[in-house]
Amino acid sequence: MPGIYLGAILFSLVGMMLIDLKYSLALRVAPVRTTLTVLISTSFFLAWDLVGIATGVFVKGDSPLFVGVTLAPHLPLEEVFFLLFLSYLAVVMVAVFERRAAARRRHGGGRSATHRAPLEESA
Repeated sequence: MPGIYLGAILFSLVGMMLIDLKYSLALRVAPVRTTLTVLISTSFFLAWDLVGIATGVFVKGDSPLFVGVTLAPHLPLEEVFFLLFLSYLAVVMVAVFERRAAARRRHGGGRSATHRAPLEESA
């Protein structure tokens, strides 16, 4: 079924955006910085792909799940959206881990004295 792979990527991208917006992780907090980071990193990975294609490292396999649009030899349309999703996912995950680290700092570093690991108690 052509287009199912692109559909899955777009579905995941929209889901990631909804999570991001609901919890104000990246796009709502810093829209310009988030957009620039995603676009720059996507461009970097596209350049990486093009170098890999030129050197023969990356090749496009045949799949009935692809739309069938190629932007360059061995570069399907789905690759651009996958790299966009991958870059956006990385930005959102960095925001999640930064928020968790800030929460731990606010609450005294996480574990209390009664929840130490056994090795910490014997020291």
